[in-house]
Amino acid sequence: MESGSKLPIAYAPLYRLPLPENHRFPMEKYELLPLQLLHEGCCQESDFFIPKAVDRAIVEAVHQKNYVQRLLDLNLNKAEIRKIGFPLSAALIEREFIIAGGTLEGCQKAFHTGVALNIAGGTHHAYAGHGEAFCLLNDQAIAAQYLLDQKKTGKILIVDLDVHQGNGTAAIFENEKRVFTFSMHGAKNYPFHKEKSDLDIPLPDGTTDSTFLELLEKTLPALIHQEQPDFIFYLSGVDVLETDRLGRIALSLEGCKKRDEMVFALCKEHRIPVQCSMGGGYSKTLKIILEAHANTFRVAQSIFD
Repeated sequence: MESGSKLPIAYAPLYRLPLPENHRFPMEKYELLPLQLLHEGCCQESDFFIPKAVDRAIVEAVHQKNYVQRLLDLNLNKAEIRKIGFPLSAALIEREFIIAGGTLEGCQKAFHTGVALNIAGGTHHAYAGHGEAFCLLNDQAIAAQYLLDQKKTGKILIVDLDVHQGNGTAAIFENEKRVFTFSMHGAKNYPFHKEKSDLDIPLPDGTTDSTFLELLEKTLPALIHQEQPDFIFYLSGVDVLETDRLGRIALSLEGCKKRDEMVFALCKEHRIPVQCSMGGGYSKTLKIILEAHANTFRVAQSIFD
């Protein structure tokens, strides 16, 4: 990445992993989103960086060594593979290490730019010892632990606004007082057994823009004041949209954009570096998924310009 970039974005060609036709998962967005951002001039080529795979030792500060070894050996059993939802392959494992590397490298850049984003990531269903729901390695948990271990930060706030609770993240940091986990999610969405975040706000089916944004406006500034974080991780899943096939709440594109504006504006106001991973998005129309994700980058660019 050139030194002039103000909006560091992690992206690697392997983010779009070729999958069998019967695995209906919008992998195309990982290829199309950077093209859209470049086409409209929101971002420049110099904003993008190709991340390197995260070092295994850094991964094992969060994930159990035996689990990491079995991933690398492609030695998960059929039940574990079904729980993840992807066919197991060497390319998939490489992709997970690269995504985590993009989030980690983005954190380091965010200390200088205020913000960094990952075209992929937000793999918050990955636990220390197993993966589930398309998540194998927990990218933001890995990066958060690294920042703590390297004494680059003393208190971290994880803001998870994906429609699904960040169950893996909550479990990983259950006993870590230096990390505060905040998840605002659909009450009846997956996972059906919820973990205990430091703060959970379960939302009823059909929650609309006004209710969602009022809750967030009431909660997030108070959390920042209470916890005094010096780094924030933001998971900006767009499966909160009314059009989402896997979500059960009803945000509009504009409401989702205002959500992003609120989070980024608070980070900028309090001078707290923020790393943002994209998380889920499963609307039937790919155009809607791309527009919602692109809004996150547009908002970040306008606020941190």
